Amino acid sequence: MNSFTRPALAATTAIVAVAALAGCAGGGTGGGATGDASEYVEDGTFTLSLVADPGALDPQASAVSALFQLSAFAYDALVSLDENGDIQSQLAKEWTLEGDTVTLTLNDGITCSDGSEFTAETAAENLAWVSDPANQSPFLGSFFPAGATTAADGSTVTITLAGPAPFVLQGLSNVPMVCEAGLADRTQLTSATLGTGPYVLTEAVQNDHYTYEVNEDYTWGPGGATTDEKGLPATVVARIIPNETTAANLVMSGEVNAAAIVGPDAQRLEAAGLFSQTVEALLGEQWYNQNDGHVTSDPAVRMALTQALDLGELQKVVTGDAGGPATRLTVVPPSACDYDSVSGNVPETDVEAAKAALEEAGWAEGSDGVREKDGQKLALSFLYANTLGAGGTSGAELAVQTWEEIGVQVTATQNDSSTLTGALFGTGDWDIAWVPLNVSNPDQVIGFVSGPASPEGTNFAGIENADYDAGVAEAMTLPGTEGCDTWAAAESALFQAADVVPFANSGVHTFGKNAEFTMIDTIIPSSIRVIAG
Repeated sequence: MNSFTRPALAATTAIVAVAALAGCAGGGTGGGATGDASEYVEDGTFTLSLVADPGALDPQASAVSALFQLSAFAYDALVSLDENGDIQSQLAKEWTLEGDTVTLTLNDGITCSDGSEFTAETAAENLAWVSDPANQSPFLGSFFPAGATTAADGSTVTITLAGPAPFVLQGLSNVPMVCEAGLADRTQLTSATLGTGPYVLTEAVQNDHYTYEVNEDYTWGPGGATTDEKGLPATVVARIIPNETTAANLVMSGEVNAAAIVGPDAQRLEAAGLFSQTVEALLGEQWYNQNDGHVTSDPAVRMALTQALDLGELQKVVTGDAGGPATRLTVVPPSACDYDSVSGNVPETDVEAAKAALEEAGWAEGSDGVREKDGQKLALSFLYANTLGAGGTSGAELAVQTWEEIGVQVTATQNDSSTLTGALFGTGDWDIAWVPLNVSNPDQVIGFVSGPASPEGTNFAGIENADYDAGVAEAMTLPGTEGCDTWAAAESALFQAADVVPFANSGVHTFGKNAEFTMIDTIIPSSIRVIAG
């Protein structure tokens, strides 16, 4: 999605994909196992480390990375993607896209965790709930096109689009389907699961662990995957372990079977020869609160704050010198477009220009070195995600020091996903934020950088960029990858205006011990195999 992951910013509790980013490698079909089947453990337990608690578990009300991963165990989407980005079956066995109409035919015999039948009517009700703006689902506009309507007939779901949606099927692969009982009373979804997935939640202890037991009747997984596979765990435990070094130690000892590691501990695990999968993800991304009442709504202030930073140095610090410069907003594979919309478009470092911009905007240096205007100090709040690891903390300290040198007083606070998204989409109590939005296709970005601000929409920063909007309008009329150059031009307008400042990509490693698995933005549950230690 996954950091503000699918989303990596999570989302709504609205939130973009914020958080432990997912990796991608290996086969995307149901199995994904590559080891010797004779070493597989029957009815074993697979323990996964998550850096942040997902909060409420309603799978359509938030897009934090941790929830994306947990939802994959208990819920299915209508279709899925393989590692090449090709559409494959999940709840739907057939699908067509003709003009403004998407038609999906469901597999036979799909059942829910409460024993009820999952029908096309239930699927249509799911999409109707997401598409209702009153429900404030972060999936609306990101993974399901605004204005689309749905209908059911027998085993067929029909989606009628309100306008062009070049990546609609890819978006549907990210929308988990809730069973009828959960739709009727969504309060049940806060700490329990009502889905069709390969696992069922049996224990939820917030900020500690979540336990899932296998659904032995599951036969409709990605590409036809089932849970009748040797080595597939009977139990999955997701532990909340905020400290990355602790998680790495537990993987090394075998107490934890899988953990995503962003910081320097990755080198230690890599040297140990552990199983791993790696994906290039957007790790460093700066946002400014442009909503009313915030100094950062002034373009001159945003530009000055951006020009003051040495983004190349920040990239090295945040990634532990293991990453590279940002290239675009949609790097999570499988991505339909491959372009560099960042280079040459993000304002370059120019400290003197930054100072001059603030002076011209009326911010004069005060006796204590902090700039003032009309009796107000230039004092800003800066939030950053704990999922950025030790590099994020060091990078934040460097950024604060740099801003203080141009006369800006900045208070930095590290936050977990729940607190961070509560500020971004709720209280609005922030000025600057480092929250990586990680998605695969450019249309999934739109709602986060344009349209209604929170709480009416997911444009949490209150961005208004006419050039971006015009570029998107043109790109949406072009089918699939034919619009990639136009999408790139639209994104570049955001960077030129310092509306969004991407500055670091990094390979995010998910390490495993005594287990193997396949990832396509999250660990695919049906691909997990527990191996004898």
